[in-house]
This record gives sequence, structure tokens and C-alpha cells, in this order.
Amino acid sequence: METQDHLHQLFEDEEIVRKIKTRLPYLFQLAGLESSRAGKLGMQVGSVRESVLVALLIYKFGKENVETEIPITEPEVDVRVFGEPISIKTITGKGFSGVKISWTVDTPKAREFQESYEPTCGILFAQINWDDDGWLYYIPIHVQKRLLEQIGAENYVKLPKLATNPRGVEFGKGVVKRLVMDEQTMRMKINWRKSEINFNPYKRWLDLWRED
Repeated sequence: METQDHLHQLFEDEEIVRKIKTRLPYLFQLAGLESSRAGKLGMQVGSVRESVLVALLIYKFGKENVETEIPITEPEVDVRVFGEPISIKTITGKGFSGVKISWTVDTPKAREFQESYEPTCGILFAQINWDDDGWLYYIPIHVQKRLLEQIGAENYVKLPKLATNPRGVEFGKGVVKRLVMDEQTMRMKINWRKSEINFNPYKRWLDLWRED
């Protein structure tokens, strides 16, 4: 059974769908609070959100079926479910620009990456749109490969600008929108409403200091 067949369960299991719709906005809001300082969101929020989604996969499929110790030699893969690779991506807002394929930062390597690129894993992708509707998507590998063949690597992979400090290789203009709109991409509408959270970043550590 392919990963996309397993991932279908996230989008078709009524109890899981209910839990995702009610819990994911709260957990991502908490991730934002944990990753903020002086009201500004830190870059580490992406890693915390990734952990939230990996925990969802473990909750649904069991720890024995979810591999989280991924070698750094696999830059696109964040987790494996039943042995199949998955990339986890999140973005905030209504648009789809700026989504990274890989965190390659060396310009020559980025060009090499573009020339040899082929999708190797499905993408679990959360579009966060606070106080409005957004989506959780799963984009299968075959959907990515089909679009890559249609438009070519030079349009599918956007290279970082020269003489800049690049922070990764991005999907080309309009690519992510076409991927998420594909009829074979799985999707779940989520209302990203915020909750009242009395958050104290030091409480957990303070409680541990108070233990004997």
C-alpha cells in the first residue's frame, strides 16, 4: 500500500478529521506562542509546527509505523510513514509564494539541484490563515511528477537570486497553487480561529525546578 493510501485516512476518517479541525488551529497557535519573543514570531515556529504534524501521524498510525530519525542526507524528507517518505510544509496567509523545496543555500548546488530535481516524497502541507479558512493538503508524488513533466524544471524550481543570502530553493511561481488544486490532491478545509490561551513560557521549567 502506498503512503497516499495511508494518508487518505487523515482526510476520510471522520473522527480524525474532526480532531484535526478542532485541535490543529489550537496546537499551531500554541506553537506560535512557544516560538515568539517580544511579540515577534521566530523562525523555529516551522520546526515546532512540523513536530505537531509528525505527532498527528504517530497518533493515527502508531509510533512503530512512523520513522522520525531521518538522515540529513535526505533534505526533503521529514518523516516516513510505513517506510514511505513525506515532506512537511506550512505557510501562513492566502498565497502560496515562498514555499521551499529544499534548504540548499549554496548557489552552484542550487542550480545542480534544479537540473537534477525529481520529486521523491509526498507533501503534507498546511496553509494557515488566521481568523479565516485555510487548508490541510496532501500532495502525492505522482501529482508533483506530472506537473514537473508538464512545465519543466526551470519553471518548477525557482533558483535563489544571485548576490543574495539564499535561504533555500523554492517552488516556481504558481506551482504550489497548481499542485494543491489538482483533483488528486487531498484537502481538508480548516477554520483557523484563535483560542484564548493563558501562555507562560516558563511554567513548565519552573515546575521542574520546584520538584524535589
